Amino acid sequence: MGFEPEKLAVDASPAVVVSTAKSQNDTETWRPLFRHPCAFGPDIFDHVMVNLIQNPNINSSWLFRADILHDATGPGACSAPSGVENMPAGPFPVFVGFELRRCIIRRLIPRNTLRDKPMDQTCLIYETAPSSHDEHDGASAENTLVVYLPHVTAASEMPFYHPIVRGIAFLHEWTTTAAESSGTISISYLFFSDQDRSSDDDDDRLTRTALRLLEVIHKHGKGRLAGYQKRVHHDQLLPQARVQNTYTRLKQKYARRLIEGWAESTDPEKHVFEDLCIAAFLIELWADMYGGDQQGPLFPGFVDIGCGNGLLVYILNLEGFAGWGFDARLRKSWAAYTTKLQTPAGEEVDSLRELVLLPPSVSLAGLSSEASSFNQDRIHDGRFPKGTFIISNHADELTPWTPIIAAISECPFIAIPCCSHNLAGERYRAPAPKDKTKADSAYSSLVVWVAGIARDCGWEVEEEMLRIPSTRNTALVGRKRSAPSSSVDIQAIVDQYGGTAGYLDSVIKLVASGSEH
Repeated sequence: MGFEPEKLAVDASPAVVVSTAKSQNDTETWRPLFRHPCAFGPDIFDHVMVNLIQNPNINSSWLFRADILHDATGPGACSAPSGVENMPAGPFPVFVGFELRRCIIRRLIPRNTLRDKPMDQTCLIYETAPSSHDEHDGASAENTLVVYLPHVTAASEMPFYHPIVRGIAFLHEWTTTAAESSGTISISYLFFSDQDRSSDDDDDRLTRTALRLLEVIHKHGKGRLAGYQKRVHHDQLLPQARVQNTYTRLKQKYARRLIEGWAESTDPEKHVFEDLCIAAFLIELWADMYGGDQQGPLFPGFVDIGCGNGLLVYILNLEGFAGWGFDARLRKSWAAYTTKLQTPAGEEVDSLRELVLLPPSVSLAGLSSEASSFNQDRIHDGRFPKGTFIISNHADELTPWTPIIAAISECPFIAIPCCSHNLAGERYRAPAPKDKTKADSAYSSLVVWVAGIARDCGWEVEEEMLRIPSTRNTALVGRKRSAPSSSVDIQAIVDQYGGTAGYLDSVIKLVASGSEH
């Protein structure tokens, strides 16, 4: 069933009617705009609507999330909660043929709080009142009504991300007979008193928004009916609100000048916003691991291996986190991003350095003599002070090495895989996951393969889908051990995953190519 909604006339009979006997707002008229047939029943509609209430970013790219302030069912749902700002005056609306089943009050959080403020909104879920069930000729009707009521008193108070209406109503009507079941969903608006409701010359934006809202319900309901199961689960390690609030603070503080001062040939907005997101995630992750004081004795410092343009290191340094990064090739942006760091011995060193990583296992393979062709000052053996947090963000050739060198140095890590390489630094297509619940794409295969290396190295691997502007957004976090490092045979693991033959040749090609990821 495609999405081909019926546009309802201006003078069409209201789909939902306020009860004049019980409501103080007895002059309110909800105007229906569109109706569409649907094949999914009340349970699916309820699930879809609750999900959309909890995740308003599905409907609007201007929104980050919703913070749920109140959620009550049953008799308690009829009582307006205390402590919520700008609650509408009077009782919740009463609709003919319905009784209130659930009340959710949410705070809509916009992406850009400098342009729009958060707004509270009451979301009411009604179901057919027992006395109103329509049963005749063997047919029964089961209807569900979901109403959004923004906590504003005038159209001028409405933020950009919300249609300028006093309320939005979604009606799901479901009829069951002995032979079949069928239904419709419709959307209605409650306009402000000074809005013109008499003509068919509707505001284009309001009309488009109504169509979009109805289409999303249709799409999600149809998908759930077909058995769709969500594969991507965000916010597994950290609460969404914490990371997004920190990201908003960083974006407002740094984004404009970082974009304006971009020195690379790549897209500045993508890189700036992506690294600000990753920095926000790390800051909150470290708050859980070490406490909130980055200057305190618990934070061990960090190193970003394969740091590329160095922006992530720079942002974290600006936020007071001591750490450094290196890459096989110097980048133009390093001139602006490099800061001076103090070593424990009091020596000043650069925060961004041009180094080639030759892991201990490469040296064990007998390549140390060939490595002497490099300037020895440009070689790092992958050993870091115990506890140093290792960042491997789209580090390509170093991605599969990350959990290995982390185990050798007894350092926690985060790895965000991107392009697939084996331990020899060559392009590599990882084997498809044995777990059939995982996608068999090249990227999914890479993630599962690197996670397998990490587990074999004795790491308890945690996975998070980062909210960054990239499809390569899986983060593998190793901050807990499932086995002590002393019990892990690193050379056996390296051999098990293909060995290091050709690693140095790959590094030489990388340095010589001068290409930027």
